[in-house]
Amino acid sequence: MPSPAPRPAVRRVLVIAPTPFFGDRGCHVRIYEEVHGLQQRGIQVLVATYGTGADVPGIRTRRAPSPPGLRAPTLGPSYVRPLLDTLLLATTARAARQFRPQLIHAHLHEGIGIGIVVRRFWGAPLVADLQGSLQAELVDHRFVKPLGVTARAIGGVERWLVRQPDAILVSATAAIPHLAAQGVDRARIISMPDGADLRAFRPLPPDAELVARLGLRGKRVIVFLGVLTPYQGVDALIEAVPRVVASVPDAHFLIMGYPHEDRYRAVVTRRGLAGHVTLPGRVPYADAARWLGLGMVAVSAKTSLTESNGKLLNYMACGLPVVATDTPVNRELLGEGGVYAAVGNVAALADRLVELLSAPQRARTLGLALRQRAEAKFGWPALTDRLVRVYERVLAAEPPDG
Repeated sequence: MPSPAPRPAVRRVLVIAPTPFFGDRGCHVRIYEEVHGLQQRGIQVLVATYGTGADVPGIRTRRAPSPPGLRAPTLGPSYVRPLLDTLLLATTARAARQFRPQLIHAHLHEGIGIGIVVRRFWGAPLVADLQGSLQAELVDHRFVKPLGVTARAIGGVERWLVRQPDAILVSATAAIPHLAAQGVDRARIISMPDGADLRAFRPLPPDAELVARLGLRGKRVIVFLGVLTPYQGVDALIEAVPRVVASVPDAHFLIMGYPHEDRYRAVVTRRGLAGHVTLPGRVPYADAARWLGLGMVAVSAKTSLTESNGKLLNYMACGLPVVATDTPVNRELLGEGGVYAAVGNVAALADRLVELLSAPQRARTLGLALRQRAEAKFGWPALTDRLVRVYERVLAAEPPDG
């Protein structure tokens, strides 16, 4: 029997990022880590993205024009995004002609739409990378009503979009039946979890300079690092503060991230919680491990049932015990090492935090187990290898395996 033909080598990948990349959060981190891993394997990568965002040294980026007075929102949906995506489409098409990619890797549903057009004229296969459902995201951000006509129309567009790529990467297996119900061939759906840079994110002792600057000496610190929005559970977290402090008076919440930090600071001050809550604002990705090292416990009260939750992996890599909402996505990442509270149950969230703050040995044991889980399942070198294998199978026109 003749040996199978070798798969095509991956040399050039065009990444479509319809977001103000780079922004120290969420899908931006996934894009960064994927691109960084591909480059380490000698693969050329070009990222087409919005006109705003921070340039990352070493990552080749092509930015769409930024109309005067019109900026991409920091996160979430906006009525300006269709115009920004149109500008990005034109930029991506020009980039494809010059870069001559073998493969197009599109992030988010808007990226799929752009990728479909570029694929039509360029011919390179299209791989999509999804963090959740478009319709659910708009509902989570309260941009559309759950049962409204607009939501149903967006759902129809989403169903059409997800059936177009040659392969779809999903960050949580909970998304697979959802995509299958939308008519996507299961052979095209590949589980590709978010990952952590295990060298940059590692257990660190509390940084003395940060401890002194933030007034955290003698405090038992709960850390959150992510987007500051209600659906990320920030409101619930603030509501839990009095309950936690009543049992653990030296507890302190370090709620890191952006946007809306000023609004949340005002809420904390109005409720008389400023002595137990610090909101330092945006933390650069390169400094995140140092800030997370201040924590005894990490927390995520995210309410979304469909969207990925990559912050958990950085918590895990830093060896932190984690209290999280009881969702399929969170359980898939944390496994039996997580400590869970029902979504929206502030009392349960506070109780779980108190339990860990009051049991430091158990907290350390859980944190060590989560670090080991991150090393075994969520390190970027192994995930990059998996991504390259997906590319090779798509280029060879073989059905990807999950």
